Amino acid sequence: MKVLVFLLLTLFGFFGFSQSDKFKDTEADESYREDQFYASATYNLINDKPSGVKQSGFSSGFHFGFIRDMPINKKRNIALGLGLGLSSNSYNLKNILIEKTNNEVAFSIIDEDDYNVSKNKFTTYLVEVPFELRWRTSNAEDYNFWRIYTGFKVGYLLYNGVKFKSDVTNSELSNIDGFEKIQYGFTLSAGYSTWNFHLYYGLNPIFDSNSKLDNSTIDMKSLKIGLMFYIL
Repeated sequence: MKVLVFLLLTLFGFFGFSQSDKFKDTEADESYREDQFYASATYNLINDKPSGVKQSGFSSGFHFGFIRDMPINKKRNIALGLGLGLSSNSYNLKNILIEKTNNEVAFSIIDEDDYNVSKNKFTTYLVEVPFELRWRTSNAEDYNFWRIYTGFKVGYLLYNGVKFKSDVTNSELSNIDGFEKIQYGFTLSAGYSTWNFHLYYGLNPIFDSNSKLDNSTIDMKSLKIGLMFYIL
Protein backbone atom coordinates (compact mmCIF):
# COMPACT_ATOMS: atom_id res chain seq x y z
CA MET A 1 0.00 0.00 0.00
CA LYS A 2 1.34 3.39 -0.94
CA VAL A 3 2.41 5.94 1.62
CA LEU A 4 -0.48 8.36 2.25
CA VAL A 5 0.26 12.05 1.96
CA PHE A 6 -1.58 13.84 4.74
CA LEU A 7 -2.85 17.26 3.69
CA LEU A 8 -5.29 19.74 5.10
CA LEU A 9 -6.70 21.82 2.29
CA THR A 10 -10.00 22.94 3.81
CA LEU A 11 -10.56 25.76 6.26
CA PHE A 12 -14.20 25.41 7.14
CA GLY A 13 -15.46 26.96 10.40
CA PHE A 14 -18.06 25.16 12.40
CA PHE A 15 -19.35 26.30 15.78
CA GLY A 16 -19.17 23.73 18.55
CA PHE A 17 -21.99 22.43 20.62
CA SER A 18 -21.72 22.62 24.41
CA GLN A 19 -23.30 20.47 27.08
CA SER A 20 -24.28 21.40 30.63
CA ASP A 21 -22.53 20.00 33.72
CA LYS A 22 -25.63 18.35 35.17
CA PHE A 23 -24.75 14.68 34.83
CA LYS A 24 -22.27 13.82 37.56
CA ASP A 25 -23.89 10.82 39.19
CA THR A 26 -22.90 7.22 38.65
CA GLU A 27 -26.04 6.35 36.70
CA ALA A 28 -25.30 9.09 34.13
CA ASP A 29 -21.74 7.82 33.76
CA GLU A 30 -22.99 4.30 33.10
CA SER A 31 -25.31 5.50 30.34
CA TYR A 32 -22.82 7.91 28.75
CA ARG A 33 -22.20 7.44 25.04
CA GLU A 34 -21.20 9.59 22.09
CA ASP A 35 -24.18 9.12 19.77
CA GLN A 36 -23.39 11.68 17.12
CA PHE A 37 -24.34 13.18 13.83
CA TYR A 38 -21.33 13.87 11.66
CA ALA A 39 -20.56 16.20 8.76
CA SER A 40 -17.40 16.22 6.68
CA ALA A 41 -15.94 18.32 3.87
CA THR A 42 -13.09 16.75 1.88
CA TYR A 43 -10.67 17.38 -0.95
CA ASN A 44 -10.95 14.41 -3.30
CA LEU A 45 -7.82 13.01 -4.92
CA ILE A 46 -7.41 10.01 -7.22
CA ASN A 47 -4.89 7.26 -6.56
CA ASP A 48 -3.53 4.87 -9.20
CA LYS A 49 -4.32 7.06 -12.17
CA PRO A 50 -3.51 5.55 -15.58
CA SER A 51 -0.36 6.91 -17.20
CA GLY A 52 -0.99 10.35 -18.65
CA VAL A 53 -4.22 11.02 -16.72
CA LYS A 54 -4.26 14.13 -14.51
CA GLN A 55 -6.65 15.92 -12.19
CA SER A 56 -7.43 19.64 -12.36
CA GLY A 57 -9.16 22.19 -10.18
CA PHE A 58 -10.67 21.49 -6.77
CA SER A 59 -12.52 18.19 -6.38
CA SER A 60 -14.82 18.30 -3.37
CA GLY A 61 -16.78 15.90 -1.21
CA PHE A 62 -19.54 16.41 1.35
CA HIS A 63 -20.57 13.69 3.76
CA PHE A 64 -23.07 13.52 6.62
CA GLY A 65 -24.89 10.94 8.68
CA PHE A 66 -25.36 9.41 12.12
CA ILE A 67 -23.19 6.95 14.07
CA ARG A 68 -24.45 4.86 16.98
CA ASP A 69 -21.85 4.76 19.76
CA MET A 70 -21.44 1.48 21.69
CA PRO A 71 -18.91 1.68 24.58
CA ILE A 72 -17.03 -1.53 25.31
CA ASN A 73 -15.12 -0.69 28.53
CA LYS A 74 -16.04 0.52 32.03
CA LYS A 75 -14.68 4.05 31.51
CA ARG A 76 -16.74 4.23 28.29
CA ASN A 77 -13.89 5.95 26.46
CA ILE A 78 -13.40 3.04 24.05
CA ALA A 79 -16.32 2.18 21.82
CA LEU A 80 -17.52 0.71 18.57
CA GLY A 81 -19.50 2.90 16.20
CA LEU A 82 -21.94 1.84 13.47
CA GLY A 83 -23.75 4.35 11.32
CA LEU A 84 -25.57 5.36 8.17
CA GLY A 85 -24.85 8.36 5.96
CA LEU A 86 -24.86 10.00 2.54
CA SER A 87 -21.88 11.12 0.47
CA SER A 88 -21.58 13.48 -2.52
CA ASN A 89 -18.30 13.53 -4.46
CA SER A 90 -16.90 15.31 -7.50
CA TYR A 91 -13.68 14.53 -9.38
CA ASN A 92 -12.30 17.06 -11.85
CA LEU A 93 -10.21 15.57 -14.64
CA LYS A 94 -7.72 17.26 -16.91
CA ASN A 95 -7.32 15.12 -19.99
CA ILE A 96 -9.67 12.14 -20.00
CA LEU A 97 -12.91 12.10 -21.97
CA ILE A 98 -15.83 9.92 -20.89
CA GLU A 99 -18.52 9.66 -23.55
CA LYS A 100 -21.15 7.31 -24.89
CA THR A 101 -20.70 5.96 -28.40
CA ASN A 102 -22.87 3.27 -29.98
CA ASN A 103 -24.64 2.82 -26.63
CA GLU A 104 -21.35 2.00 -24.94
CA VAL A 105 -19.31 4.09 -22.50
CA ALA A 106 -15.86 4.93 -23.86
CA PHE A 107 -12.83 6.37 -22.07
CA SER A 108 -10.06 8.17 -23.96
CA ILE A 109 -7.11 10.47 -23.27
CA ILE A 110 -7.27 13.82 -25.06
CA ASP A 111 -5.17 16.94 -25.51
CA GLU A 112 -7.11 19.65 -23.71
CA ASP A 113 -5.55 22.37 -25.88
CA ASP A 114 -7.21 20.79 -28.91
CA TYR A 115 -10.61 20.83 -27.20
CA ASN A 116 -10.44 24.05 -25.12
CA VAL A 117 -12.16 22.29 -22.22
CA SER A 118 -14.23 24.38 -19.81
CA LYS A 119 -15.61 21.54 -17.65
CA ASN A 120 -14.59 17.93 -17.23
CA LYS A 121 -15.73 16.01 -14.17
CA PHE A 122 -17.66 13.04 -12.86
CA THR A 123 -19.75 12.87 -9.70
CA THR A 124 -20.91 10.07 -7.41
CA TYR A 125 -23.61 9.92 -4.76
CA LEU A 126 -23.53 7.08 -2.25
CA VAL A 127 -25.32 5.79 0.80
CA GLU A 128 -22.64 4.71 3.27
CA VAL A 129 -22.28 2.49 6.32
CA PRO A 130 -19.30 3.51 8.52
CA PHE A 131 -17.91 1.21 11.19
CA GLU A 132 -15.41 2.64 13.70
CA LEU A 133 -13.21 1.67 16.63
CA ARG A 134 -13.29 4.77 18.84
CA TRP A 135 -10.92 6.07 21.52
CA ARG A 136 -11.42 9.41 23.29
CA THR A 137 -10.59 11.26 26.50
CA SER A 138 -14.19 12.32 27.17
CA ASN A 139 -16.56 11.53 30.02
CA ALA A 140 -20.13 12.43 30.97
CA GLU A 141 -19.11 15.96 32.04
CA ASP A 142 -16.40 16.89 29.54
CA TYR A 143 -17.36 17.38 25.89
CA ASN A 144 -14.11 18.99 24.76
CA PHE A 145 -11.77 16.08 24.30
CA TRP A 146 -9.20 14.36 22.12
CA ARG A 147 -10.35 11.54 19.87
CA ILE A 148 -8.93 8.99 17.46
CA TYR A 149 -11.51 7.05 15.46
CA THR A 150 -10.30 4.45 12.97
CA GLY A 151 -12.57 2.35 10.85
CA PHE A 152 -13.94 1.01 7.62
CA LYS A 153 -16.65 2.42 5.37
CA VAL A 154 -18.78 0.70 2.74
CA GLY A 155 -20.79 2.72 0.23
CA TYR A 156 -23.43 1.81 -2.33
CA LEU A 157 -23.60 3.98 -5.46
CA LEU A 158 -27.01 5.61 -5.87
CA TYR A 159 -26.25 7.93 -8.78
CA ASN A 160 -23.39 8.96 -11.05
CA GLY A 161 -22.97 11.76 -13.54
CA VAL A 162 -20.43 12.91 -16.12
CA LYS A 163 -20.08 16.43 -17.56
CA PHE A 164 -17.73 17.44 -20.36
CA LYS A 165 -17.86 20.85 -22.05
CA SER A 166 -15.50 22.10 -24.73
CA ASP A 167 -15.39 23.93 -28.06
CA VAL A 168 -15.32 20.61 -29.90
CA THR A 169 -17.92 18.48 -28.13
CA ASN A 170 -20.23 18.45 -25.12
CA SER A 171 -21.31 15.43 -23.16
CA GLU A 172 -23.61 15.09 -20.17
CA LEU A 173 -24.35 11.57 -18.93
CA SER A 174 -26.11 10.14 -15.88
CA ASN A 175 -26.33 6.72 -14.29
CA ILE A 176 -24.05 5.16 -16.85
CA ASP A 177 -22.52 1.70 -16.69
CA GLY A 178 -18.87 1.48 -15.80
CA PHE A 179 -18.92 2.59 -12.14
CA GLU A 180 -18.46 0.13 -9.30
CA LYS A 181 -21.69 -0.11 -7.32
CA ILE A 182 -19.87 -0.95 -4.08
CA GLN A 183 -17.12 1.36 -2.79
CA TYR A 184 -15.15 0.66 0.38
CA GLY A 185 -12.08 1.88 2.21
CA PHE A 186 -10.33 2.70 5.48
CA THR A 187 -11.18 5.82 7.49
CA LEU A 188 -9.41 7.87 10.15
CA SER A 189 -10.70 10.83 12.17
CA ALA A 190 -8.50 12.46 14.79
CA GLY A 191 -8.52 15.77 16.60
CA TYR A 192 -9.79 17.84 19.50
CA SER A 193 -13.38 18.89 20.16
CA THR A 194 -15.02 20.26 17.00
CA TRP A 195 -11.89 20.20 14.81
CA ASN A 196 -10.94 16.79 13.46
CA PHE A 197 -8.72 15.72 10.60
CA HIS A 198 -10.43 13.14 8.37
CA LEU A 199 -9.07 10.65 5.86
CA TYR A 200 -10.74 8.10 3.58
CA TYR A 201 -8.49 5.72 1.66
CA GLY A 202 -10.37 3.80 -1.03
CA LEU A 203 -9.42 0.15 -1.43
CA ASN A 204 -11.28 -0.72 -4.63
CA PRO A 205 -11.48 1.09 -8.00
CA ILE A 206 -14.12 3.71 -8.75
CA PHE A 207 -14.75 2.11 -12.17
CA ASP A 208 -15.57 -1.56 -12.77
CA SER A 209 -13.52 -4.11 -14.67
CA ASN A 210 -15.49 -3.53 -17.88
CA SER A 211 -14.25 0.06 -18.10
CA LYS A 212 -11.13 0.23 -20.25
CA LEU A 213 -8.65 2.91 -21.26
CA ASP A 214 -6.30 1.84 -24.06
CA ASN A 215 -7.47 -1.76 -23.47
CA SER A 216 -6.42 -1.63 -19.80
CA THR A 217 -8.66 -1.57 -16.74
CA ILE A 218 -9.05 1.78 -14.99
CA ASP A 219 -7.86 1.19 -11.43
CA MET A 220 -8.38 4.73 -10.11
CA LYS A 221 -9.18 4.80 -6.39
CA SER A 222 -10.46 7.58 -4.19
CA LEU A 223 -8.43 9.41 -1.53
CA LYS A 224 -10.40 11.97 0.50
CA ILE A 225 -8.73 14.39 2.91
CA GLY A 226 -10.45 17.07 4.93
CA LEU A 227 -12.23 17.98 8.16
CA MET A 228 -14.80 16.07 10.18
CA PHE A 229 -17.28 17.67 12.57
CA TYR A 230 -19.14 15.64 15.20
CA ILE A 231 -22.39 16.97 16.60
CA LEU A 232 -24.08 15.50 19.68
